[in-house]
Amino acid sequence: MSVVISKLEEQKQVNGLDFPLLVTPHNSDVQSNKMDFFNWVEGNKAELHDLLIKHGAVLFRGFPVENSDEFEKMLDQTDYQNMPYVGGAAPRAQVTASRIVTANESPASEKIPFHHEMAQVPTPPGYIFFYCETSAAKGGATSILHSGEICKKFFEIAPDFAKKVEEQGVRYVRVMPEVTDNTSAIGRSWKDTFHVQTREEAEEKMREAGMNWEWLENGDVRTETRVLPGIRFDDETQQKTFFNSIVAVFTGWNDSRNQGEKAVTTADGEPMDAMALEQLVEAMDELCVNFKWQAGDVLWINNHTVLHARQPFEGERRILASISFK
Repeated sequence: MSVVISKLEEQKQVNGLDFPLLVTPHNSDVQSNKMDFFNWVEGNKAELHDLLIKHGAVLFRGFPVENSDEFEKMLDQTDYQNMPYVGGAAPRAQVTASRIVTANESPASEKIPFHHEMAQVPTPPGYIFFYCETSAAKGGATSILHSGEICKKFFEIAPDFAKKVEEQGVRYVRVMPEVTDNTSAIGRSWKDTFHVQTREEAEEKMREAGMNWEWLENGDVRTETRVLPGIRFDDETQQKTFFNSIVAVFTGWNDSRNQGEKAVTTADGEPMDAMALEQLVEAMDELCVNFKWQAGDVLWINNHTVLHARQPFEGERRILASISFK
């Protein structure tokens, strides 16, 4: 396989493996010729997927990916199936007609906490792909965190609470506005969230997801998910993972409609252990990897085993994203 593995200053070792793995061009043709690059991706897609499973995150740097269409074409050379962004809370805009959207468009001053993408829905994506169109002048890292590593830390910090989360699972409660609110990190409207136009269509989507809901007088809807796992076991890597949105919800689901501390409970309706989550957030910041984006970077993340977050930033920043079932 013609894949060159390089070193990234910010990367760390998890279980003796580079995290993230940095892949760079193996020759000048792949580095400069787009068709050679796309052919290289197609010819090495199985091996690249194996590396993604093994390492959890793969950063492609120095390849000729100059815009959203080329990012999409790169993904089209793989076997990853496009997944519509249905059920997520973050405000986003469609960029290409098919699979590319903007990353979370919440205000630059806000940190987006660690989470597995769409862990609050019954069928979350298996993989996430990011592309850096414009890197921020300051800050703006997409932080990544190995879920198996933080899961072990969770059971060390609060063994009884961790066991309860594992055994019971969790519920998420969110009030969705009728019109997307771009001032909020969770301001996606129910119309955009479910890709619908009417209440009847939204109710059908919520019913399919096993959700409870209540329509509010102003056109917003209060939703409650069915019980979802808080700790999962990943068969491919044989490890327990902290697969949930507990921290993101508890610390970040705050706006004029929602209060994060009340937006997630265990199955019995009990609130989260605030002290345990405070310690967990500190551990996440210590264990994560923050790398500085460069224009043209592409990051693949195994959503089964890796959490991600976004750091605040200054200046223009444009990161695009795509998700896949498998």
